Amino acid sequence: MMRCLLLLATALLLSACEIPGMGPDPRIAQREAEARAIGGACRHGLRSIEDCYNQNELASKAAIFQGWKDMDEYMRENKIEGIRASAEKAEPEEEILPDTRPKVGKDKAKSATAAPAPSKKPTDAKPAANDRPAKP
Repeated sequence: MMRCLLLLATALLLSACEIPGMGPDPRIAQREAEARAIGGACRHGLRSIEDCYNQNELASKAAIFQGWKDMDEYMRENKIEGIRASAEKAEPEEEILPDTRPKVGKDKAKSATAAPAPSKKPTDAKPAANDRPAKP
């Protein structure tokens, strides 16, 4: 009897439990909302639905169409004229940056001859451990 009540109580407690991660992924809803916004922007920009699909291949076609259709309905109800897109994608321009690396060659040779490296040890320096004479 006690075991049956314990089992029943556990079943009731777990039935109301929402396990984290079991619900819909919020990223899916975000991607769909972005695709609908893309469709609406294409309609407002007087782009055809096919051009919109081709320019946004990663977005869901169904969501793009739904956004395009919603914007079309909204524009017709409110008598809004679309605005033609000013330009297609701009071609990237090549930009040449100045060379900021130090020059190799003559400048390096001049600096090497200007200050020659010392060839002798200083006389007041302490002798190193292996310069000491061995103990007898």
